[in-house]
Amino acid sequence: MQNNDSLLESKHKFRLFVTASFSSLVKLKQEGDKSSFNKLVLEIIPELRKYINGRLSTAIQKGSFPRGKYKADEFIDQLFIEIYDNIEEVESQEYFYLWLYKRVNQLLDDSIDEEEFDDFFFKNIDDYSKPEWDEMEENFSIDGGGDLLLIEELDDLSYNHNDYVLNHVFVEDKEKKIVEKIDKELSAEQIKKHIAMVLYSLPERMRRVFELTAENIELEEIAELEDKDIEEVQQLFSEAKEALRTSFFNRDALG
Repeated sequence: MQNNDSLLESKHKFRLFVTASFSSLVKLKQEGDKSSFNKLVLEIIPELRKYINGRLSTAIQKGSFPRGKYKADEFIDQLFIEIYDNIEEVESQEYFYLWLYKRVNQLLDDSIDEEEFDDFFFKNIDDYSKPEWDEMEENFSIDGGGDLLLIEELDDLSYNHNDYVLNHVFVEDKEKKIVEKIDKELSAEQIKKHIAMVLYSLPERMRRVFELTAENIELEEIAELEDKDIEEVQQLFSEAKEALRTSFFNRDALG
């Protein structure tokens, strides 16, 4: 995808910015300058808001809680308090980036129940045919209550990095031709919707590991962030990639 390099670079720059901001935030708190502290945090918030919105959107669509019950701003407001009250517990400026995502996940987990996932889909993903994918694609734009699920929402929420995700799935040199074929045979909108459908249907813990890798976080760091063994995280990531790979192979673009 054409935007892969810029997307990766953007994530990398954001992580560097967060890391560099840590010492300034600590100093501002020590000086009691809460106004300047909050202004600096505001520069960090937009990328975190995308991640929060992504998890909220999926939870709403899966019925974990009613539409409109929670807004990203509620979690953002709490995050401001969490950062200001607890920044001293951050071990180092290098750890600050992971610490932020850990705090965000803790805030969300307190409100979002572990949602059910489509077990039939996950176990039978390798049997889905082209007509079945087309049918899913049509139905995906409508939620259980008959309301439209606006795909443009996904650009701003959990799937704002779909261009990156595609190359993230097909990472080996020998798979570059596969990416080129997908680009040729499927429109950007079809790729976006396809990835959204698959990630939406994965177990929450699996999807979360995969999406955190899209936030420029390594698997070893995710294991620490999620309090999981590295082997478990690697397995979850591998299974998520395999589900996405299989889903694309079964579309007529690769048939």
